[in-house]
Amino acid sequence: MVDADARPRRQGVSLLILGDGQEPDPRFSLANERTFLAWVRTSLALFAGGVGLEAFAGEAFPQGTRTALVAALLGTGMLLAVSATVRWAQIERAMRQDRPLPLPWIGAVLAFGVAIALGVFVGHLL
Repeated sequence: MVDADARPRRQGVSLLILGDGQEPDPRFSLANERTFLAWVRTSLALFAGGVGLEAFAGEAFPQGTRTALVAALLGTGMLLAVSATVRWAQIERAMRQDRPLPLPWIGAVLAFGVAIALGVFVGHLL
């Protein structure tokens, strides 16, 4: 058995971001990383949608509506990318310190941003 004091400890930025505690099973850390990357992919899809709408929508929407839709998509994508990073770190810290996992509020961020974009779109159709 390895003495707890003999194990290497995290230092520097790693300690600042992840906090102290026991290293979790690597499978859990890798699952957390995969979830983080899935949220980042979703964020990139929102960015691509916003850029594509601005570049190719042309006269399909009036300028004000198009600007509002693009702002909603880009803003949601940006907020989602930041939220994914914060959530990844919170989950890593919780696993290392044997605490309950934080509430999954990141889905609400996505739902709220998409609801705003859809509201603008429906408002344009009416």
